Amino acid sequence: MDDALISRVVDNVVRNLAGKSLVDNNPSRFVKVGVSNRHCHLTSEHTQILFGAGHKLTPMRYLLQPDQFATVETVSIATSNGVFHNVRIIGPERKHTQVEISKTDSFALGIASPIRQSGDIAGSPGCVIIGPKGSIVLNEGVILASRHLHCHTSEGEALGLRDKQIVRVRVGGIRGGIIENILARVGDAHKFELHLDTDESNAFDLKSGDTVELLLR
Repeated sequence: MDDALISRVVDNVVRNLAGKSLVDNNPSRFVKVGVSNRHCHLTSEHTQILFGAGHKLTPMRYLLQPDQFATVETVSIATSNGVFHNVRIIGPERKHTQVEISKTDSFALGIASPIRQSGDIAGSPGCVIIGPKGSIVLNEGVILASRHLHCHTSEGEALGLRDKQIVRVRVGGIRGGIIENILARVGDAHKFELHLDTDESNAFDLKSGDTVELLLR
């Protein structure tokens, strides 16, 4: 068995076990943080343009959320005011190409990206995405991803948490505090994890893998 296959098996086991303790009668309210750096999601068509005909995105590391992975491939994203190189792609491919950045990033790019849930890109600013084989011009699709909590259906039932409920979390430590206005995404395709961008995590001195306390009331 090669190293890549072993890594894939281990990742699947970890992701399948995530949140199992929440299905019992004494669910934990402590949730791990996943910090999202700037990244993009690509359609199949745009993948072919950027990396060549027939190209398939190559998993570098599987994420906690089922079937999602950070790719080996990177791109550059540019506007008339700035450029970021080595921007990671998150697979698998999607129906719409989308770029997720932080507020600090938006200043560097000189654009006013709105705070949106993933997929809600109408009316957002665009950019140019540059790959090794070509480039694409996005008329819209650059957003600041709204903070959100992923939660499996069984975990939501154990916690009394419903889809699209707005929750908050308590952060400990010297920069601790309460983070408000977190949208819960509850469904069979989710695992228990809080997603914040780099600006938000830095403000509370958080990193991926840290835990915070979910407050439902």
